[in-house]
Amino acid sequence: MEKHFCLDDGPGFKMIELESIDSTNNFLKSYRPLQPCDMILVTAEYQSRGRGQIGNSWESERGKNLLFSMKVHPRFLEAGQMFRISQVAALAVHDAFAHYTEGISIKWPNDVYWNDRKICGMLIENDWMGKQLEQSIIGIGMNVNQETFTGNAPNPVSLCQILGQETERRFVLELFMESFQKYYRMLQRGEADTVDAQYRKALYRKEGWHLYEDEGGRFRARIADVEPDGHLILEDEQGQQRKYAFKEVRYILNGPQEQELTL
Repeated sequence: MEKHFCLDDGPGFKMIELESIDSTNNFLKSYRPLQPCDMILVTAEYQSRGRGQIGNSWESERGKNLLFSMKVHPRFLEAGQMFRISQVAALAVHDAFAHYTEGISIKWPNDVYWNDRKICGMLIENDWMGKQLEQSIIGIGMNVNQETFTGNAPNPVSLCQILGQETERRFVLELFMESFQKYYRMLQRGEADTVDAQYRKALYRKEGWHLYEDEGGRFRARIADVEPDGHLILEDEQGQQRKYAFKEVRYILNGPQEQELTL
């Protein structure tokens, strides 16, 4: 089923609702709308090959969560600014869940957490035309009403588990879209500094010293910065700054059995 919407200041976006698909990201890669759209959103009740970062699978019970992908065309961004889309998507998910509960944060670069447990993951795939970002496809899995998780993910949680009751998924999606459009428009208006500030404010464990691990071993550090291109800057206890790209450092969770979370 396809639905068409209009934004206040643009051609609008199209929404496509599917019962089942292998991957909503794959669907959008091949989908060609009859009319140009600023944004295309496709949802599915079930994905047989839903993916997370670096090929990881995404566990979701049919009809319980929000599984969707968006295609946007941020041609106003240059090559070094593609992390802005990740920030916008993560902030939109953060704000949607924060409507219901405290303890929501963004674990760099774009996982969304409730306390020390993962409530949302995403996969962003960018297409380039020279040095210009032609389009981004943002695949998102938001754990809304699933009550049990049987996969090998170390720390999943759903909104239902937090609240003790199910939530109307459509309203959660509407909250996400409202926030996504707000932050996306900020980027279009050149207000990236405001998006940066909101992202830093929402960061998981943005304060204090915590345990990390890189190829050299474990160390204690605190978050010093997140650069505009997405690199994470950690400051260790010796006062030295360490710079990391995605997957180059792991966060160690506290607990009886310490868990390694690849960033």
